[in-house]
Amino acid sequence: MTEHFSQFNFRPIMTDVIHKLEFKKPTAIQEQVIPAVLEGTSVIGQSQTGSGKTHAYLLPLLNRLDPEKREVQLVITAPTRELATQIYDEVRTIIDYAGKKGTWFAKLLVGGMDKQKMMEKLKEPPHIVVGTPGRMLDLVKEQSLSIYIASAFVIDEADLMLELGFIQDVDQLLVRAKQDIQLLAFSATIPQQLEHFYRKYLENPLHVKVDDALSPETLEHRFIPLKNRDPAEVIAGISETIQPYLAIIFTNGKENADALASSLQQKGLDTGLIHGGLAPRERKRVLKEIQNLRYQYIVATDLASRGVDIKGVSHVINAQLPKETDFYVHRAGRTARAGMEGTVISLYDDNDIRLMEKLKQKGLPVAFWDVKNGEWKPSKFRNDRKKDDTTDQDADNMAWKKVKKYKKVKPGYKKKMKKQQEKAKNQLMKKSNKKRK
Repeated sequence: MTEHFSQFNFRPIMTDVIHKLEFKKPTAIQEQVIPAVLEGTSVIGQSQTGSGKTHAYLLPLLNRLDPEKREVQLVITAPTRELATQIYDEVRTIIDYAGKKGTWFAKLLVGGMDKQKMMEKLKEPPHIVVGTPGRMLDLVKEQSLSIYIASAFVIDEADLMLELGFIQDVDQLLVRAKQDIQLLAFSATIPQQLEHFYRKYLENPLHVKVDDALSPETLEHRFIPLKNRDPAEVIAGISETIQPYLAIIFTNGKENADALASSLQQKGLDTGLIHGGLAPRERKRVLKEIQNLRYQYIVATDLASRGVDIKGVSHVINAQLPKETDFYVHRAGRTARAGMEGTVISLYDDNDIRLMEKLKQKGLPVAFWDVKNGEWKPSKFRNDRKKDDTTDQDADNMAWKKVKKYKKVKPGYKKKMKKQQEKAKNQLMKKSNKKRK
């Protein structure tokens, strides 16, 4: 089962772990990252959610752990406490499978936990710390945690770290680490600001970019026109046609998520809610209920597409489409993982046409459907925007109609009329562009 991993020269203990994890062969990113991490090379890894990057760094890092040295050897940071907790759980699973409980020590350092108890437990340093950069920095400043001896530092979901404003905390942590620390940064995208950050700390890192297919063969994409209908009504209709193991319903923003979850609950759908606006205790409770399969539907913001790993998702429903193709890909990446089948169902209106055109240009296999009387019906691509679009020629003609006609012709009247026409045309085009957005 693990013969494909034998190329990496793992220690027997880690080969046994891989066997127990039931990994058959390395993913594309694991294939490239594992050898580099084993050699101590710094890596910038770029791949989509669900590509196997967590084990791409965990397996080789834990492979070289020295239990005799009771000091922090590995630092792993994540942008949300949920993601940090999930990485920590993976670390504990590896320790368990290696039979090293009580020999290899790891600690979770995130907000929402008793700080004094945390400081007390850190008096005997763990080998591995996993957590959010803010809480780690707080403990370093309190001198309860020292990361100077650490040989490796991981930044998981680095672009989300930047987006949420935590990259400054990561920067402050790295200032307190040794200069030649092995840095492993992983993200789906690399914005320009992140490039500057990488240049500050990395010399000749290995760049690994895995261009996963925009859509695996096991993933189906269905687009449904809203036609001025209530999204909750349409989703209730969809629920009659699918039997999801677990469906994530994405919205744009917390307010939309709150309203939609409430509407779906009123319609009798077993619906949970997860977004960054929930109190930490509430988020923890909901995630535990999700893991225990308490819900069949979960309404979420984009936090769940990047900052939380929810397993067993069979369907993704976009109640509102995102503005960027990257976010569509992140959302879609929550399903059809590890070779399983999945379906993405997106409700769209006139404002989404541009995004859909971009997705089609990228080669996304788009199919248009509608749901009527509990049945799927093929639908045509609905582009009502065309009715409202004003072409340059249309605007020219309409603008001339608005130009004031002079009874007495004076010198320069043509210039005045042309200026009026151009002003009217600009106003018409602005109106048309507003409707498109």
